[in-house]
Amino acid sequence: MLNQLPAWERLAKEIIWQQIGELKGESILDFGSGTGITADHFAADNQVTAIEPSEDMLAQQVNKNGYRQIVGSTDELKKLPSDSFDYIFCHNVLEYAEDREIIVNEFHQLLKKNGKLSIVKHNRSGRVMQMVVLLNNFDEANNLLNGQNSNAQQFGTINYYDNSDITNWCSGLVLQQTYGLRTFWDLQQNQEIQKDEEWQKKMIDIEMRVSQNPDFQRIAFFHCLI
Repeated sequence: MLNQLPAWERLAKEIIWQQIGELKGESILDFGSGTGITADHFAADNQVTAIEPSEDMLAQQVNKNGYRQIVGSTDELKKLPSDSFDYIFCHNVLEYAEDREIIVNEFHQLLKKNGKLSIVKHNRSGRVMQMVVLLNNFDEANNLLNGQNSNAQQFGTINYYDNSDITNWCSGLVLQQTYGLRTFWDLQQNQEIQKDEEWQKKMIDIEMRVSQNPDFQRIAFFHCLI
């Protein structure tokens, strides 16, 4: 299934999975699991529970490794027992949630002691780069620089937040690691070369090399927070 995804989506998932690291024998929650590709990937060696509200996403679901799928959103978090999960994934979700502070605090309740939370989020500076370099959309770039939100075609308004907001919303969480994500490859406009597997491997390698460098994190399109 991974090979059937567009190159940009496949690269994103492979890089995020590397940033999370190899997990085995863990209890994992994937909140906002979409079509289930990440949940299914980790379900091969772990016990995974996935929560997703979108029927359209669930209609395209991948579930070869037998993870548990729950249909719903924040209310479903409240039904789960505390201290249940070693790891929680929340990837490209909080920008579109009105109750994100509640969600983050629910995560804290659900994590076991020393459990970890992986959040993938938009980076405003990276979005400005995208608007100017790729789309020649100077009005949108200036709006973003003025502190306004932007829009994602599929999901609606992107409500930006700072990395530090996570720990401000929930003092029980500690930011251990920040990774840059999609730092370079969206800037490559040669669509044909992006299909080349050798190019993809080299791109993943260099993305990982700079992902912990603050200078490159500032212009990455996304951040992965642990």
